[in-house]
This record gives sequence, structure tokens and C-alpha cells, in this order.
Amino acid sequence: QVQLVESGGGLVQIGGSLRLSCTASGQTFSTRAMGWFRQAPGKAREFVAAFGPGSGSTAYADSVKGRFTISRDGAKSMVYLEMNRLKPEDTGVYYCAGRRSMVAATYDYWGQGTQVTVSS
Repeated sequence: QVQLVESGGGLVQIGGSLRLSCTASGQTFSTRAMGWFRQAPGKAREFVAAFGPGSGSTAYADSVKGRFTISRDGAKSMVYLEMNRLKPEDTGVYYCAGRRSMVAATYDYWGQGTQVTVSS
């Protein structure tokens, strides 16, 4: 069984930065098959960032391109989300998620989420 645990959320001012971390444990799978999603109050969960199929490739939602960076440390089974120039619309619960493999179409493993609040 896979367990994903996020950390690093909190309250930050507009324009500030946060770094989220996700630790994977249990069944071994590639950190390249992991990504980040978020859910704002009253809205559906949405994709934020993930690793692409090619070595070193990444994918981002248009709303976070140029501001957020996903990275990983495979040796530590950890994935990170560096968030810069934060905006109020970035507020929400951020979830780390994992797929069974790089070719899997769905994310089967989810963390409990970490709250990010961007406020003036």
C-alpha cells in the first residue's frame, strides 16, 4: 500500500513563496509518476504540475506556469512543489498524487492534502 504525505502548506502573503513536500512510502513506484493537484473552496480539484514522459520533462497548468516548479528526489522518494509569486487564487488544498506507472492514465494514490492560503 502506498502512502503519500504532504507538508509545507501555510499562510503566505500575496507575492510570497512556499515549498510543498510530498513523501512517498509503502509500495515502490517511481517519483516520476507523481504530480500535484489543488482544490479551491467550492471548486473541483484541478491539475497543477506533474512530470512528463521524457527524462526531465514537466507539465504545468497554464495558471501556474513560470511561477511553480515541480522537482523530485528519487532516492528519498520525495516530490516538491516550489511556489513563487503566489496569488490569492492559488489558495486551496494541495494534494500530492501518484500513478501506478508512468503510462497509467489515472492517479490512484492521494495524500491527505496541505492547506495553502494566500492573503494580503
